[in-house]
Amino acid sequence: MYRNILIATDGSALAERAVAHGVTLAKTVGAKITAIVVEAPFNVYDVPESKLPQMSDAFAQHAEHTKQHAAKILSSVAHAAKAASVPCDSVQIEHDHPFQAIIDTANEKGCDLIVMGSHGRSGISAILLGSVTNKVLAHTTIPILVYH
Repeated sequence: MYRNILIATDGSALAERAVAHGVTLAKTVGAKITAIVVEAPFNVYDVPESKLPQMSDAFAQHAEHTKQHAAKILSSVAHAAKAASVPCDSVQIEHDHPFQAIIDTANEKGCDLIVMGSHGRSGISAILLGSVTNKVLAHTTIPILVYH
């Protein structure tokens, strides 16, 4: 059925439940998983004007924070996979468009299912907040399991 399941996570409580579901599914069907965390790249406009002379420090701090945050999340997924005896690869990417990074990684890694969480927002909140999950759904041909 499935051989390689991409599990997209941001470390939120909802994403953790989607991870648990994805790991259980992978174990059930004998698939491996590829866990992905997509972080926003450094944005110079987020640096206060008074800190611009130390921008290299802000860039370094952002890079370190991003690396630590992703490592913590991916370590949690790897631990869950190991406990279930499911092979697991991890990918951490910085990208302006998380949905595109998820789709690109799924294609590059030969994933045949994407598992991700969704808050299920609708109406104006969905329009204002956007949805990575909705964008993945709209732009990929790979099957997606959405965990609410």
